[in-house]
Amino acid sequence: VVPVYDFNPEEDAAKIETAIKTKGIDEQKIIEILTKRSCSQRAEIAFEYEKRAKKDLVSALKGALSGSLEHLILGLMKSTAQYDASELKSSMKGLGTDEETLIEMVCSRSKEELMEIKKVYREMFKKELEKDVSGDTSGDFAKLLLALVQAKRDEPSNVVDYEKIDNDARSLYEAGVNRKGTDVTTWISIFSERSVPHLQKVFERYKRYSPYDIKESIRKEVKGDLEKSFLTLAVRTLGYRDVVTRIIVSRCEVDLMKVRTEFKRNFGKSLYQTILEHTKGDYQRALLNLCGGDD
Repeated sequence: VVPVYDFNPEEDAAKIETAIKTKGIDEQKIIEILTKRSCSQRAEIAFEYEKRAKKDLVSALKGALSGSLEHLILGLMKSTAQYDASELKSSMKGLGTDEETLIEMVCSRSKEELMEIKKVYREMFKKELEKDVSGDTSGDFAKLLLALVQAKRDEPSNVVDYEKIDNDARSLYEAGVNRKGTDVTTWISIFSERSVPHLQKVFERYKRYSPYDIKESIRKEVKGDLEKSFLTLAVRTLGYRDVVTRIIVSRCEVDLMKVRTEFKRNFGKSLYQTILEHTKGDYQRALLNLCGGDD
Protein backbone atom coordinates (compact mmCIF):
# COMPACT_ATOMS: atom_id res chain seq x y z
CA VAL A 1 0.00 0.00 0.00
CA VAL A 2 1.45 3.36 -1.04
CA PRO A 3 0.04 6.88 -0.67
CA VAL A 4 -2.49 7.68 -3.41
CA TYR A 5 -1.29 10.43 -5.76
CA ASP A 6 -4.25 12.86 -6.17
CA PHE A 7 -5.42 12.51 -2.58
CA ASN A 8 -8.42 14.53 -1.39
CA PRO A 9 -9.29 13.74 2.25
CA GLU A 10 -12.45 15.93 2.28
CA GLU A 11 -13.85 14.09 -0.73
CA ASP A 12 -12.96 10.67 0.74
CA ALA A 13 -14.56 11.60 4.08
CA ALA A 14 -17.75 12.72 2.29
CA LYS A 15 -17.91 9.46 0.30
CA ILE A 16 -17.42 7.38 3.45
CA GLU A 17 -20.11 9.35 5.28
CA THR A 18 -22.54 8.64 2.42
CA ALA A 19 -21.50 4.95 2.35
CA ILE A 20 -22.18 4.60 6.09
CA LYS A 21 -25.53 6.40 5.88
CA THR A 22 -26.69 4.35 2.89
CA LYS A 23 -29.45 1.90 3.71
CA GLY A 24 -27.69 -1.47 3.97
CA ILE A 25 -24.23 0.23 4.16
CA ASP A 26 -22.09 0.54 1.02
CA GLU A 27 -19.23 -1.70 2.20
CA GLN A 28 -17.61 -1.70 -1.23
CA LYS A 29 -17.13 2.05 -1.22
CA ILE A 30 -15.56 1.92 2.28
CA ILE A 31 -13.21 -0.90 1.17
CA GLU A 32 -12.33 0.85 -2.07
CA ILE A 33 -11.26 4.03 -0.27
CA LEU A 34 -9.60 2.76 2.92
CA THR A 35 -7.62 -0.13 1.41
CA LYS A 36 -6.17 2.16 -1.25
CA ARG A 37 -4.84 4.87 1.10
CA SER A 38 -1.70 4.91 3.27
CA CYS A 39 -1.90 5.01 7.05
CA SER A 40 -1.21 8.76 7.25
CA GLN A 41 -3.84 9.41 4.55
CA ARG A 42 -6.41 7.38 6.51
CA ALA A 43 -5.65 9.55 9.54
CA GLU A 44 -6.40 12.68 7.46
CA ILE A 45 -9.67 11.15 6.24
CA ALA A 46 -10.62 10.40 9.88
CA PHE A 47 -9.89 14.04 10.82
CA GLU A 48 -12.04 15.37 7.94
CA TYR A 49 -14.82 12.89 8.71
CA GLU A 50 -15.01 14.04 12.32
CA LYS A 51 -15.21 17.68 11.15
CA ARG A 52 -18.10 16.81 8.83
CA ALA A 53 -20.07 14.24 10.75
CA LYS A 54 -19.28 15.44 14.30
CA LYS A 55 -18.54 11.79 15.04
CA ASP A 56 -15.36 9.79 15.34
CA LEU A 57 -14.78 7.66 12.19
CA VAL A 58 -13.65 4.55 14.10
CA SER A 59 -16.91 4.51 16.13
CA ALA A 60 -18.91 5.05 12.94
CA LEU A 61 -17.15 2.15 11.21
CA LYS A 62 -17.63 -0.03 14.28
CA GLY A 63 -21.36 0.61 14.13
CA ALA A 64 -21.56 0.06 10.38
CA LEU A 65 -19.44 -3.07 9.88
CA SER A 66 -19.22 -6.48 11.52
CA GLY A 67 -17.16 -9.69 11.67
CA SER A 68 -13.85 -10.12 9.86
CA LEU A 69 -14.38 -7.05 7.68
CA GLU A 70 -14.85 -4.87 10.76
CA HIS A 71 -11.67 -6.30 12.34
CA LEU A 72 -9.70 -5.64 9.14
CA ILE A 73 -10.95 -2.08 8.52
CA LEU A 74 -10.56 -1.03 12.17
CA GLY A 75 -7.03 -2.46 12.05
CA LEU A 76 -6.28 -0.24 9.06
CA MET A 77 -7.32 2.84 11.03
CA LYS A 78 -4.44 2.28 13.47
CA SER A 79 -0.74 2.86 12.87
CA THR A 80 1.29 -0.35 12.44
CA ALA A 81 2.64 -0.12 16.00
CA GLN A 82 -0.82 0.62 17.47
CA TYR A 83 -2.23 -2.36 15.62
CA ASP A 84 0.58 -4.65 16.82
CA ALA A 85 0.22 -3.37 20.40
CA SER A 86 -3.56 -3.99 20.35
CA GLU A 87 -3.13 -7.50 18.97
CA LEU A 88 -0.53 -8.31 21.63
CA LYS A 89 -2.80 -6.97 24.36
CA SER A 90 -5.79 -9.00 23.18
CA SER A 91 -3.62 -12.14 22.94
CA MET A 92 -2.96 -11.84 26.69
CA LYS A 93 -6.42 -10.71 27.81
CA GLY A 94 -8.87 -12.77 29.82
CA LEU A 95 -8.67 -16.49 30.40
CA GLY A 96 -5.78 -18.24 28.71
CA THR A 97 -3.16 -16.75 26.44
CA ASP A 98 -3.18 -16.89 22.65
CA GLU A 99 0.40 -18.16 22.36
CA GLU A 100 0.23 -18.42 18.56
CA THR A 101 -0.33 -14.66 18.23
CA LEU A 102 2.32 -13.84 20.83
CA ILE A 103 4.87 -16.01 19.01
CA GLU A 104 3.98 -14.71 15.57
CA MET A 105 4.21 -11.07 16.60
CA VAL A 106 7.15 -11.03 19.01
CA CYS A 107 9.29 -13.44 16.99
CA SER A 108 8.77 -11.79 13.59
CA ARG A 109 9.22 -8.08 14.43
CA SER A 110 12.52 -6.24 14.07
CA LYS A 111 14.32 -4.50 16.94
CA GLU A 112 13.08 -1.04 15.81
CA GLU A 113 9.50 -2.31 15.45
CA LEU A 114 9.59 -3.88 18.94
CA MET A 115 10.92 -0.67 20.48
CA GLU A 116 8.10 1.32 18.85
CA ILE A 117 5.49 -1.30 19.88
CA LYS A 118 6.68 -1.09 23.52
CA LYS A 119 6.40 2.70 23.51
CA VAL A 120 2.90 2.63 21.97
CA TYR A 121 1.82 -0.22 24.29
CA ARG A 122 2.80 1.90 27.28
CA GLU A 123 0.87 4.91 25.92
CA MET A 124 -2.24 2.89 25.03
CA PHE A 125 -2.52 0.60 28.05
CA LYS A 126 -0.48 2.38 30.77
CA LYS A 127 1.44 -0.87 31.29
CA GLU A 128 4.80 -2.29 30.29
CA LEU A 129 4.71 -4.97 27.59
CA GLU A 130 7.49 -6.92 29.38
CA LYS A 131 5.39 -7.06 32.54
CA ASP A 132 2.33 -8.39 30.74
CA VAL A 133 4.37 -10.97 28.83
CA SER A 134 6.05 -12.26 31.99
CA GLY A 135 2.71 -12.37 33.80
CA ASP A 136 1.12 -14.43 31.04
CA THR A 137 3.87 -16.91 30.15
CA SER A 138 6.30 -19.10 32.04
CA GLY A 139 9.52 -21.12 31.88
CA ASP A 140 11.93 -20.99 28.93
CA PHE A 141 9.15 -19.75 26.63
CA ALA A 142 8.77 -16.64 28.83
CA LYS A 143 12.57 -16.18 28.94
CA LEU A 144 12.77 -16.25 25.14
CA LEU A 145 9.87 -13.81 24.63
CA LEU A 146 11.26 -11.42 27.24
CA ALA A 147 14.73 -11.55 25.68
CA LEU A 148 13.12 -10.60 22.33
CA VAL A 149 10.90 -7.87 23.80
CA GLN A 150 13.97 -6.29 25.43
CA ALA A 151 15.08 -5.60 21.83
CA LYS A 152 18.81 -6.19 22.31
CA ARG A 153 19.33 -7.53 18.79
CA ASP A 154 22.56 -6.34 17.12
CA GLU A 155 22.29 -3.97 14.18
CA PRO A 156 23.27 -5.57 10.84
CA SER A 157 26.90 -4.75 10.08
CA ASN A 158 28.77 -4.32 6.81
CA VAL A 159 31.65 -6.27 8.31
CA VAL A 160 31.15 -10.04 8.32
CA ASP A 161 32.64 -11.50 11.50
CA TYR A 162 33.53 -15.04 10.39
CA GLU A 163 34.98 -15.99 13.76
CA LYS A 164 31.79 -14.99 15.59
CA ILE A 165 29.68 -16.84 12.99
CA ASP A 166 31.72 -19.98 13.57
CA ASN A 167 31.64 -19.60 17.37
CA ASP A 168 27.86 -19.12 17.39
CA ALA A 169 27.29 -22.10 15.07
CA ARG A 170 29.46 -24.30 17.28
CA SER A 171 27.79 -22.99 20.47
CA LEU A 172 24.32 -23.81 19.11
CA TYR A 173 25.49 -27.32 18.27
CA GLU A 174 27.24 -27.87 21.61
CA ALA A 175 24.26 -26.48 23.55
CA GLY A 176 21.80 -28.76 21.74
CA VAL A 177 22.32 -31.74 19.46
CA ASN A 178 25.82 -32.49 20.83
CA ARG A 179 24.73 -32.98 24.45
CA LYS A 180 22.09 -34.64 26.57
CA GLY A 181 19.38 -32.09 27.25
CA THR A 182 19.44 -28.56 25.83
CA ASP A 183 21.22 -25.50 27.17
CA VAL A 184 18.27 -23.25 26.25
CA THR A 185 19.91 -20.12 27.70
CA THR A 186 22.68 -20.24 25.08
CA TRP A 187 20.12 -20.71 22.32
CA ILE A 188 18.01 -17.82 23.60
CA SER A 189 20.94 -15.39 23.74
CA ILE A 190 22.11 -16.22 20.19
CA PHE A 191 18.61 -16.24 18.67
CA SER A 192 17.55 -13.00 20.38
CA GLU A 193 20.72 -10.89 20.26
CA ARG A 194 22.33 -11.52 16.86
CA SER A 195 21.38 -9.59 13.73
CA VAL A 196 19.26 -11.38 11.12
CA PRO A 197 22.00 -11.43 8.41
CA HIS A 198 24.46 -12.80 10.99
CA LEU A 199 22.00 -15.53 12.05
CA GLN A 200 21.41 -16.56 8.45
CA LYS A 201 25.16 -17.18 8.09
CA VAL A 202 25.28 -18.94 11.48
CA PHE A 203 22.52 -21.37 10.39
CA GLU A 204 24.42 -22.06 7.17
CA ARG A 205 27.67 -22.67 9.08
CA TYR A 206 25.80 -24.81 11.63
CA LYS A 207 25.47 -27.56 9.00
CA ARG A 208 29.26 -28.03 9.19
CA TYR A 209 28.90 -29.17 12.82
CA SER A 210 25.52 -30.83 13.01
CA PRO A 211 24.08 -33.78 11.06
CA TYR A 212 20.74 -31.91 11.16
CA ASP A 213 19.95 -28.43 9.88
CA ILE A 214 18.78 -25.79 12.37
CA LYS A 215 15.06 -26.49 11.84
CA GLU A 216 15.48 -30.24 12.38
CA SER A 217 17.63 -29.53 15.44
CA ILE A 218 14.95 -27.26 16.95
CA ARG A 219 12.33 -29.97 16.45
CA LYS A 220 14.58 -32.53 18.16
CA GLU A 221 15.63 -30.32 21.07
CA VAL A 222 12.56 -28.37 22.21
CA LYS A 223 8.79 -28.83 22.15
CA GLY A 224 5.56 -26.84 22.33
CA ASP A 225 5.54 -23.04 22.33
CA LEU A 226 9.32 -22.89 22.62
CA GLU A 227 9.71 -25.04 19.50
CA LYS A 228 7.23 -22.84 17.57
CA SER A 229 9.06 -19.70 18.70
CA PHE A 230 12.52 -20.89 17.68
CA LEU A 231 11.15 -22.13 14.35
CA THR A 232 9.50 -18.74 13.70
CA LEU A 233 12.82 -17.04 14.46
CA ALA A 234 14.69 -19.52 12.28
CA VAL A 235 12.52 -19.19 9.22
CA ARG A 236 10.90 -15.78 9.76
CA THR A 237 7.90 -16.94 7.75
CA LEU A 238 4.21 -16.52 8.42
CA GLY A 239 1.53 -19.17 8.13
CA TYR A 240 -2.03 -18.71 6.89
CA ARG A 241 -5.18 -19.51 8.93
CA ASP A 242 -6.33 -16.66 11.21
CA VAL A 243 -3.16 -14.62 10.86
CA VAL A 244 -3.89 -13.35 7.37
CA THR A 245 -5.64 -10.14 8.51
CA ARG A 246 -2.86 -9.40 10.96
CA ILE A 247 -0.08 -10.00 8.44
CA ILE A 248 -1.66 -7.86 5.76
CA VAL A 249 -2.71 -4.98 8.01
CA SER A 250 0.59 -4.78 9.85
CA ARG A 251 2.87 -5.33 6.84
CA CYS A 252 1.00 -3.69 3.91
CA GLU A 253 3.11 -0.53 4.19
CA VAL A 254 6.25 -2.24 5.50
CA ASP A 255 7.38 -5.33 3.59
CA LEU A 256 4.36 -7.11 2.13
CA MET A 257 6.19 -7.89 -1.13
CA LYS A 258 8.80 -9.78 0.91
CA VAL A 259 6.07 -11.59 2.85
CA ARG A 260 4.37 -12.54 -0.43
CA THR A 261 7.62 -14.01 -1.78
CA GLU A 262 8.33 -15.94 1.47
CA PHE A 263 4.72 -17.16 1.58
CA LYS A 264 4.93 -18.60 -1.93
CA ARG A 265 8.33 -20.17 -1.23
CA ASN A 266 7.04 -21.89 1.93
CA PHE A 267 3.53 -22.88 0.89
CA GLY A 268 3.92 -23.43 -2.84
CA LYS A 269 1.07 -21.08 -3.66
CA SER A 270 0.65 -17.32 -3.62
CA LEU A 271 -0.84 -15.33 -0.74
CA TYR A 272 -3.36 -13.92 -3.24
CA GLN A 273 -4.56 -17.42 -4.25
CA THR A 274 -4.75 -18.48 -0.60
CA ILE A 275 -6.95 -15.47 0.22
CA LEU A 276 -9.18 -16.34 -2.76
CA GLU A 277 -9.58 -19.92 -1.50
CA HIS A 278 -10.13 -19.19 2.19
CA THR A 279 -12.21 -16.01 2.31
CA LYS A 280 -15.26 -14.56 0.64
CA GLY A 281 -17.33 -11.44 0.09
CA ASP A 282 -16.32 -7.94 1.17
CA TYR A 283 -13.64 -9.26 3.54
CA GLN A 284 -11.98 -11.06 0.61
CA ARG A 285 -12.22 -7.96 -1.61
CA ALA A 286 -10.56 -5.83 1.07
CA LEU A 287 -7.73 -8.34 1.63
CA LEU A 288 -7.06 -8.73 -2.11
CA ASN A 289 -6.91 -4.95 -2.52
CA LEU A 290 -4.31 -4.72 0.24
CA CYS A 291 -2.39 -7.75 -1.02
CA GLY A 292 -1.95 -5.86 -4.27
CA GLY A 293 -1.52 -8.69 -6.76
CA ASP A 294 -0.87 -12.33 -7.51
CA ASP A 295 2.64 -13.83 -7.67
